[in-house]
Amino acid sequence: MSQADTVFPVRVTFNPVIRTYLLLYVTFFLFISIIGIILIPIWLLGVGQWWSGHYFKKLDCELTDRSLHFRKGILVEVEKTIPLENIQDVTFVAGPVLRYFDLCILKFETAGQNSKQANDMELIGIVDAQTFRTQILDQRQKLMATRTHQSSVPTDQNLLTEIRDTLRDIRQLLQDNRN
Repeated sequence: MSQADTVFPVRVTFNPVIRTYLLLYVTFFLFISIIGIILIPIWLLGVGQWWSGHYFKKLDCELTDRSLHFRKGILVEVEKTIPLENIQDVTFVAGPVLRYFDLCILKFETAGQNSKQANDMELIGIVDAQTFRTQILDQRQKLMATRTHQSSVPTDQNLLTEIRDTLRDIRQLLQDNRN
């Protein structure tokens, strides 16, 4: 499907293997902590299964013609919207552990990278992530080209109007000086 054929909004699907990955990811951090070792059986046999399943059900991501919406979380729900014009780059990350689970992470670099302006967002486990990344960047480029074209027309018109008004003022001054 080419960019011209893309119908918005584009809703992505997430790989169900995320549940297993998240379960083992948290298990690893429990294992490296002394108190966590005691909690590993509880995590693996109940709480972790419940948490990873509900986390997966809450994942949602949608690309519109102007922004990217993302939602996740169980106890603390996080919902972010990033305007496409703020996205500088989309990084594709797939380390050995992620590749083993057939997962990858899309990291978004946004305009205004200080803590007050940045929209930090990572998406893990998107099915066909490379295609989604391309759709995001193509739509961003299309949006930026449209905005650049639209903003240049009024700017040129304003400039011409200002020049005309200045020429009228000069003409009026010249006529006043003759009299």
